[in-house]
Amino acid sequence: MCALCRTCRLWLRNKLLIVDKSSNLISKNLNRIFYRLKFENHKFKENNFTEYLFPEREKGTKMLKLNERLWIYSPTTDRTIQLSGHLLRQSVIGSDLSYEDMMEEKRLSEVYVAKIIQEDSYNESPVWVMELVSKVEGLAYHKRVLWVDKNKFVPLKENLYAKSGTLLKTTTFSDIRKINKRWFPMKMNYKDVLKDGKGTDFIILDVSFNSKIPEGYFSKNILKK
Repeated sequence: MCALCRTCRLWLRNKLLIVDKSSNLISKNLNRIFYRLKFENHKFKENNFTEYLFPEREKGTKMLKLNERLWIYSPTTDRTIQLSGHLLRQSVIGSDLSYEDMMEEKRLSEVYVAKIIQEDSYNESPVWVMELVSKVEGLAYHKRVLWVDKNKFVPLKENLYAKSGTLLKTTTFSDIRKINKRWFPMKMNYKDVLKDGKGTDFIILDVSFNSKIPEGYFSKNILKK
């Protein structure tokens, strides 16, 4: 993303596949997500809106994040609730992703100190191994280690750690395609190492950068429509 842009927008349609340790498909969820990222006062602010389209039991569920606040609308109860604090670390519909993972809004450079600790290869691609250590309090992950493709400048793998040094989650990125002159991973596997199963596949079906997204999607009024 260009730091000179005032506003950037991303639209994507994706599905979440939750797989158990025997490789059995537990759940399949189709979402559409809209992101709006603004560059204001030398800082990025991110809003996003998510709507579940499938399966039927989740259809119509919506999530709206404005700055650091998250609202969830359930069509079953016709209620909107706001999540904050430790509740953001709960699992999203039984997946290995937390609400905090999905709604992470800060640029890594704002909250972590990064350094290259090694040059290596990963899946036959030359990579930088980068260590990111938190420089602010209250983050879900105190340390991150990333394997970044030297040629495409995209992460191929990420390990997420607690302050104690315990490994909490791993993420792998694959099916990397060139879209609008940028490389982008179309498949991500999130694995909570404290849970059974083979993790959650986040598969992007369609993606569009700098799309025209109506302002109405980033208002609480959209939740009950």
